Amino acid sequence: MVAVGAVLRVGLGQLALGAPIPLYGVLIKVGLTETLAFVSGFAFGVAPGFLTGALIIVISDLLMMPGPWTPFIAAIIGVIGVGGGAIRRLVGNPSVLVLGISAAALTVVSEFLQNAWFAVFFNIQIAAALAMAIPSMLTAVANNVVLLTTVGVKTIQLIQKLTTRSSEIRDQHVRGT
Repeated sequence: MVAVGAVLRVGLGQLALGAPIPLYGVLIKVGLTETLAFVSGFAFGVAPGFLTGALIIVISDLLMMPGPWTPFIAAIIGVIGVGGGAIRRLVGNPSVLVLGISAAALTVVSEFLQNAWFAVFFNIQIAAALAMAIPSMLTAVANNVVLLTTVGVKTIQLIQKLTTRSSEIRDQHVRGT
């Protein structure tokens, strides 16, 4: 999941760089990074979820534009993976509606933290930074809700099916059948 997320983030980042400046902030928010972090956390637990989100950012930033923001953004995206693990523990098998609400809430928290960090780092008023970020925030929320409730749900189901099948095969092997 880390490799897929990093490759997609680099590719979409290059696409965004070729767009007009007003569209850059919107296009850069499109991708699977948060969805893959959430799915990893949901399927494998909070630590793998955190690591998936953080590593997607670190690896893709090494190929794009690393900076002092990289560790902070990596940790913030890692929190989405933690959220996936927490939802699994709290809800078990959530409905698509619960996943959509979770995606929206986690994205709002992530976007707030990212924009607040940039405001502090670049000495911009936080309120002004958040106001300027509204279009990209809305894009990120829509992107994550749509992707988590479609691609994310299918990926979770596939992982569950593969892990169930894998454990059945292992159990058969142990029993000698």
